[in-house]
Parts: sequence; C-alpha cells; structure tokens
Amino acid sequence: MLVSIIIINYNAFQLTCNCIESIIKFTKGIEYEIVLVDNHSAECDASLFFQKFPNVVLVKNSENGGFAKGNNLGIQHAKGDVILLLNNDTWLTEDAISKCTKKLAAQTNTGVIGVKMFYPSGGVQYTARKFRGIGWELLDLLRFIPLMMPYKKRAQLMLGKYFKGDFDTECDWLNGAFFMFPKAILSRLPGNKLDERFFMYGEDQLWCYQVKKAGFTCYFFSETSIVHINRGSSNKKRQLQLLKTMRRAELEIMRERCGKGLYYYMFCLIYLTKEYCRNAVKWLVYILSGKIIR
Repeated sequence: MLVSIIIINYNAFQLTCNCIESIIKFTKGIEYEIVLVDNHSAECDASLFFQKFPNVVLVKNSENGGFAKGNNLGIQHAKGDVILLLNNDTWLTEDAISKCTKKLAAQTNTGVIGVKMFYPSGGVQYTARKFRGIGWELLDLLRFIPLMMPYKKRAQLMLGKYFKGDFDTECDWLNGAFFMFPKAILSRLPGNKLDERFFMYGEDQLWCYQVKKAGFTCYFFSETSIVHINRGSSNKKRQLQLLKTMRRAELEIMRERCGKGLYYYMFCLIYLTKEYCRNAVKWLVYILSGKIIR
C-alpha cells in the first residue's frame, strides 16, 4: 500500500524541510511518496527543495489558493491509495505514519483517522472534537457539570479540551494537521474532492462532516503522536481576524448541518455571546500581563 503524503508550503522553506526530514527519518514500515505543493511562495525558488530532497514530487502552484485548493492540487499528483494531509509545521518523533496506516487498514468503515498532537513545549493539543451544538455549548458554559462526571464519561461526551487524548475513540472531527484517509473516499464527497469553500481554518471540520454524512466514521488513534507547532500570532489585528474567520466558518458549518431555522439562531445567540465574552477576557489578560491564553 502506497501512502501519498501531501505537504503545503507557503514561505516556510526551513519549517517544511524540518517536516520532510522527520518523515524520512522515522517512516520505515510502509511505502510512501511526498507530494510537496508550493503555494506560490515568494521566500525562495521552490526548486531549492530538490537540492535537499530529490525524490519529492514538487508541484508549483501558480497562486496561493489556500489550504484546501493546495491539497486538492497535490492529490491530483498523488499515486497512493491512502492520502495523508500533513501540515508543514509538524514533525514526527516516531513512525506515526506507518502505525496510522495499519490502523486505518484495520478499520473498514473509517473515513478519516488522526493522531495525538503535542505542542513543542509538551502540552497536549485538542485533536479530537465534537461538533458544536446547543447542548455542548451549555455544558461548556456550565463546565462544573461535566467536571463532576468520571473522566472517561466526560471525555467521550465533550472531547476537545475535556479529553487528554489517552484512549482511542470515534469523534465528530479531527485536526487537519494530520489527516489520513483512503483516496477512494473522495468519490463520495461533493465534487469528488475536498471542499474548497474555506481559504484556511474550518475546512477540517467541514470535511469530517461530509465524510460522516457519506456514512463513514472519524477515528482518533491515541497510540502514536506527532509534534505540531500551531504557532499563534501575537499581533492583535491578526488574532482578531483569525477569530472572526473561525467564527464565520463555525456558523457556516452549523447552517450546513442543521439548516437556518430556530435551532440555528438559538445556537448563534449562545455561541457568539459566549465567544465574545471569553475573548474579551483573553484580551484583558493580554493587555494586563502580555500573556496569550488559548
């Protein structure tokens, strides 16, 4: 089985090189190819990648069309039966790709599989998540209720920040920084490709919704891990823009899942009120201490 690893580069030559080097170092148990899509970078000539990695399939995009478009372009050049979308700000510390490929092969109805992720500092990232809804938002707002539950029950009910990533579980959606799926599943998705409506952020949740709608599951595999930088900007304007982008994506996905009826508007009221209040607290902490809290 051949695994096609799709990596998008945009003005991050050294970061992308570090990611590729970790793949070559740790991936031993399977056949794989690396398809590197350069999204019209201005940092340097993308051909420089060939000097370090002559076996990489290099695709030079004529524009920066965003994460989804770049990955679809890479998939067009992929020969593998399995596709792995891997962020260039990740690196391997073990043979995660081989382990995950074998697990995917054993899970016959799994549409997408993801793994545990750590920040470089060692903190666990929230990789496996539930779709938002009124019930989830209220429990998150009144978090003393889930915190009174036994850990495993709380983790399976809420996932996200309530889950330490310490056991395998089905979930609603997975972080797109490590996003593995059978290539054949694309034929069951709208347009026979990854949905490109979002330039960046929110696309992983949308893809998982479409995969689940097609009758497949999303699976979090806890027995291997990667490091994901997931570096946030300290620039206030960029952070505000990012938060707006993520809120718009969240609401569009909710409309697709539930329609634009009473439930949608009730969700908007709860979700947006909670998010604006929470972000106001984050900004206050930043102004007073200079610390950025997630």
